[in-house]
Amino acid sequence: QVHLVESGGGLAQPGGSLTLSCVASGFTFSRYPIGWFRQAPGKEREYVLRISGGGSLTHYADSVKGRFTVSRDSAKTTVYLQMNSLEPGDTAIYYCAASGSPTYWGSRMESYFFWGQGTQVTVSS
Repeated sequence: QVHLVESGGGLAQPGGSLTLSCVASGFTFSRYPIGWFRQAPGKEREYVLRISGGGSLTHYADSVKGRFTVSRDSAKTTVYLQMNSLEPGDTAIYYCAASGSPTYWGSRMESYFFWGQGTQVTVSS
């Protein structure tokens, strides 16, 4: 059974940093792209970034490019989201999700079949 568990959320000041983790189990971790999505209060869930199964490819939404960095550790079956220069607009619940296919390389939420429960990130002074 596939499980994804996020952690690392919390309160950060504007300009601060946080690192989120997504621990995966129940599938061949190194084969599947992992995406991060977020949902702010009163808004639709949106795509943030993704990383390929092997970790060599990444893609970032324009809103986080240059501030967020994604990486993965296959030995620990964990994906990390390093968030720097945080802004109040980054406040949201952050979700990691596993692609339903090892060959899918995109940002459509419906193509990510397995989701974690989310972790809250709040950026405020």
